[in-house]
Amino acid sequence: MQDTLVVYHSQTGHTKRMAESVAKGAGSVVDVEVIIKRSAETTLQDLLDCDGLAIGSPEYFGYMAGMIKDFFDRTYNEVRGKREIFRKPYVIFISAGNDGIGALNSIERIFRGYQFRKVFEPVVARREITEEILARGEELGKTIAAGCEAGIY
Repeated sequence: MQDTLVVYHSQTGHTKRMAESVAKGAGSVVDVEVIIKRSAETTLQDLLDCDGLAIGSPEYFGYMAGMIKDFFDRTYNEVRGKREIFRKPYVIFISAGNDGIGALNSIERIFRGYQFRKVFEPVVARREITEEILARGEELGKTIAAGCEAGIY
């Protein structure tokens, strides 16, 4: 059984809807368990135990949500240098009022520090959460879960 961890922060519900679509896609893969958690509730053990990570954030002032940064701050020192974290596959989804580039760049910069491995292009919703965005979120979830389950990542 492979675990896909979907971590997100949402105040308006936009990023939550995206997280649910990512979780739905991941859950459609046989032999994959999906754990979906708000970033404030996600623990170091959740991060260590998962086989793949999907992280979602709204864009605030051209940056990731503070609660996503808090998750990184709470886990980074404890995982640095741990074998079970090296090259862990990840995907990103962003809900942006602008272009999402600042939030995306800040998350990717931090993931380089963790030495995680990006396995699929991010999904960035600009302003509205459309059916197309939700479908792309499902594809994102299915991609990371299937790749982990197949041992590709």
